[in-house]
Amino acid sequence: MAAARLALEDGTIFEGQSFGALGTVCGEVVFNTGLTGYVEVLTDPSYRGQIVVMTSPHIGNYGVALDDLEANTPHVAGFVVRELSPIVSNWRAQLSLDEFLRRHEIVGLAEVDTRALTRRIREAGAMRACLSSEDLSAEELIERARRAPGISELDLVSEVTRLQAQSWEEAIEAHWHGGPALFRPRKALLHVVVYDFGIKHNILRHLKARVERVTVVPADTPAKRVLALEPDGVFLSNGPGDPERLADIIREIEKLLAEKIPIFGICLGHQLLGLAFGAKAYKLKFGHHGINQPVKDLRTGKVEITSHNHNFALRTLPPELEVTHINLNDGTIEGMRHKTLPVFGVQYHPEAAPGPHDSTHLFDRFVRLMRKSKRRDEDA
Repeated sequence: MAAARLALEDGTIFEGQSFGALGTVCGEVVFNTGLTGYVEVLTDPSYRGQIVVMTSPHIGNYGVALDDLEANTPHVAGFVVRELSPIVSNWRAQLSLDEFLRRHEIVGLAEVDTRALTRRIREAGAMRACLSSEDLSAEELIERARRAPGISELDLVSEVTRLQAQSWEEAIEAHWHGGPALFRPRKALLHVVVYDFGIKHNILRHLKARVERVTVVPADTPAKRVLALEPDGVFLSNGPGDPERLADIIREIEKLLAEKIPIFGICLGHQLLGLAFGAKAYKLKFGHHGINQPVKDLRTGKVEITSHNHNFALRTLPPELEVTHINLNDGTIEGMRHKTLPVFGVQYHPEAAPGPHDSTHLFDRFVRLMRKSKRRDEDA
C-alpha cells in the first residue's frame, strides 16, 4: 500500500496507508461507532460528501456482499479505518473491501490512529478534511480542506435522488439470508408514495413487506403529482445535507399536510416535517453516526437501541407537535407526532441496516395510521 494522509481544516494531520482508489478527495469528516455494517455505511446516501471514520479497529474481515448494499453505489467521499483485514472470511462475500472501493473509485486510508482522530472530532466538532494518496504536501492538503465547501453549502439531495418515479417490488422477507425471515407481516391493500431524498433500500423493503404498492418519486416531485397517484400515505426518506436548504421541498410537504394524508418521515424526512410545521433545525457538533444510540419513548417509557446517521436535529417545536422520543445520550429530539393529524417522524433509522431491530414496529404504526385514515374516508 502507498502512503496516504488525512488533513483536517484545523491543521491536524493523520498519516497512514492507502487502499481502495488512488486520488485526493475533500469532505466533512465524521465518525461511525458501529462494530459491523461497513458495507451499508459506504452505500448510505446520507453520507454523501463525507469522509467516514470507523471507530471499530478491524474492518473488512467479512468482505462485501452485494445484497447488503443500501444504494447502487457507495456515496461516501472517503473511508478511514484503523486496520484493514488482509483476508475475507465470509461465505457471502463477493469482493474484498479494497476491491469494492477500487471498483467505485473511493479513496481509503488505513493504519491510522482512529481513536485519536475520533477524539479530535468529538472535541472540535465535524470538520472539513482532505484525504489523499497523491504526492501533495501537508500544507496543500490543509489549504484544500479549508477551501472545501461546508455541508450546508451543498445541494446534496439533488445528487442522490432518483430521476424518475419507479415502483419498488422487493420486500424484506426476500432479502434475509441463511434462515427464515425475521417476520412476515400481512400485506395491507395500501399504496405508499415515497419521496426519495437519498433513501436506503432496506426502508423500501420494509414498506413493501407491509403494503401492496410502493411508488418512489424524485425529491422535487410536486405535491399535486403525488396526490394524483392516490396514495394512502406518504413517506419522507432519509438523505444528506442541511434540511434548511430544501425550501422548495418543504413547501410541497406543507401542501400534503393540508390534505391531512398520513405521513411518516425518518431522518432528513423527519427534519423536513418539523420545518414544514415551523420548527427549527440546528447542526449537531459531530452528529449521531452508529448503531447503538439509546432512545426513550416518552409515551411508554421503553428504551430502544437504535441506528443513526444524521448531522442535524430539530428544536423549538410548535405547540401542535408533541415530542415522542428523546436521545438518552444528549437529550436531542428523536421523535415527534402531530397532536391531531396522522403525521409522525423519527430522527433515527427503524429499518436498521445496519443495527438492531428494536424500532421496526414504527412501520406497522404507519400502516395502522393509513388503514384508519382510509376507513374514515370510506365511511365519509
